[in-house]
Amino acid sequence: MATTDSASATVNVDLAPEDGGRDRLAGAAYWIALLFGVIGLLMTVNQVFNLGLLGDVIIDTSFLYVFLGLFLSLVFLAYPARKADRAGIPWYDWLLFAATLAAAAYLAWNGGRIVAEGWDLQAPTDATIIAGIVCALALEALRRAGGPVLFGMCLLFAVYPTFADKMPGFLWGPGGGIEETLRTHAMGVDSIIGVPMRTVASLLVGFLLFGSALVVTGGGDFFMALAVALMGRSRGGPAKVAVLSSGFFGSLSGSVISNVVTTGQITIPTMKRIGYPAHYAGAVEACASTGGALMPPVMGAVAFIMAEFLNVPYSTVMIAAVVPALLYYGVLLLQADHFAARNGLKGQPPEEIPPLLPVLAKGWHFLLSLALLTYLLLVMKQEALAPYIATVILLATSALFGAKRFGLAGLRDLAMDATRNVINIVAILAGVGFIVGSLSFTGVGGAFSRELLQFAGGNVYLLLVFGAITSFILGMGMTSSACYIFLAVTLGPALVDGGLNPLGSHLFILYWGLISFITPPVALAAIAAASIARSGAWQTGLWAMRLGMVNFFLPFLFVLNPTLILIGAPLDIVHDVATAALAVWLLSAGTEGWLYGIGRIEWPLRVPLLLGAAGLLKPGMETDLIGLGLAAAVYAWCLVTRRRSVA
Repeated sequence: MATTDSASATVNVDLAPEDGGRDRLAGAAYWIALLFGVIGLLMTVNQVFNLGLLGDVIIDTSFLYVFLGLFLSLVFLAYPARKADRAGIPWYDWLLFAATLAAAAYLAWNGGRIVAEGWDLQAPTDATIIAGIVCALALEALRRAGGPVLFGMCLLFAVYPTFADKMPGFLWGPGGGIEETLRTHAMGVDSIIGVPMRTVASLLVGFLLFGSALVVTGGGDFFMALAVALMGRSRGGPAKVAVLSSGFFGSLSGSVISNVVTTGQITIPTMKRIGYPAHYAGAVEACASTGGALMPPVMGAVAFIMAEFLNVPYSTVMIAAVVPALLYYGVLLLQADHFAARNGLKGQPPEEIPPLLPVLAKGWHFLLSLALLTYLLLVMKQEALAPYIATVILLATSALFGAKRFGLAGLRDLAMDATRNVINIVAILAGVGFIVGSLSFTGVGGAFSRELLQFAGGNVYLLLVFGAITSFILGMGMTSSACYIFLAVTLGPALVDGGLNPLGSHLFILYWGLISFITPPVALAAIAAASIARSGAWQTGLWAMRLGMVNFFLPFLFVLNPTLILIGAPLDIVHDVATAALAVWLLSAGTEGWLYGIGRIEWPLRVPLLLGAAGLLKPGMETDLIGLGLAAAVYAWCLVTRRRSVA
């Protein structure tokens, strides 16, 4: 869904391997990918809704191997093994493509025997050989789609069971030989076809299809136009457009880098044109795109995997994520507005701003499909059915009323876009499955949690600090889904056993895993945005940290105070959300040096505003009164000194 170059900038796709390599699907490879994608999507619909279109019901194990074979094989056509292969598909990639199909077909054919006879423990020799081939292919696919860092980590965990019995302390676990390890990964229910892959096949495919339908029917253009119509005229309008449009797009795509290079190609040059510094424009886009993975209703793959780990409906995760996401985007909007006010920046020229009503008239069907999706998720609780119904309604209304007519060519583009997205997520999660499988097989995941609890000595604050540091470090080299899955197995139980709310704990992990996207030295989102803005990567990253600072303490707030994730008594929820909103405003005013009704303020007065924000964020009536008192004192001082200067 993302482009990597434009007239204004060139984005290095190596920054995000999971978003690159899409230009090789041409000619025969294109039609094979399209065919496999359509078959895979149809089989998924048949399996999820038990339609019986293929006769007897396919057992889940066999279906997952078919699903894996169809999409994992395409990784070797879509992603090159090396940079020199980007221009075409060499013979060995076709060989790997065929080998993946053959190995998956073998396992799918024997799916019943794998379960009934426990092949993950003891299997025929030929099955063990096939298991080894599948493991090797899954790791190579991960290397191509996820990059060397994620590959190295998953490779380490893939072989970990072979030496776990020689490790010290909590790293010790019952070991296994190479053959047993290969069988566990390829034919067990906790590794390659474990929770992540089952979540993709049962739930996520539908939402990826819906996101692709929005893209190919012009939904991205509509949401950009809507953001411009709503915010373009206001001071610093392009920055606010970037925040809104990236929030819309990121919620549907769930990919931070894809979000940056898609919306940033438009928003960053526009921000620079009205006076935002290049590094500031890049930082705004990086922060806004990173937050897309936290914004309901879709939130990308991680939210669905989270719901599966917690064994709760997806709607529960979606509702819990609303207030933190709104607070995060509220800070970005306020800071963009305060910066524009302090520096006298205007909005976009009137001739560039479309009228709101005509925009809504052309794109109302996009809002209808999103409203329908939200209704089906929250009210009807139809998680599996919701995206497919919303997609059908979107396609029908687009064909009848859309400005961008949708015909057979559009259906082909839809199928191909969805196929590309599924290829990517299957490659990543098949590899990440090695982490889950090894931790489950050796029991080290539980031991790590117990050790962490013991080391923290029952101090929940220390436990959260350990968790934040671990999440941040792992987030530097892993995708958000990979980072979350690893920490959900290792750190999640420790946080829950420490007395913290399970849902808040898992959201805490997600938030801190994403922080590395805007924090140097890695800061992939900031680097991608800097390449478009033509600004320094470090400078852009440091400003992204400044703009996204709320993300550093917001996870601590909602994990310690679950009312911010809408868990608790209604009056407590209203009070805590209201004080958090006031705190967000004071935080923005203090960092940017602009106070509504007063104007520019300098550092001596900005300090009490920041302290007031901290007071309002900390639960408790006393701290609330202190926070409000500090804000009132700043206002009173400014009004008094202004009158004196006038007199």
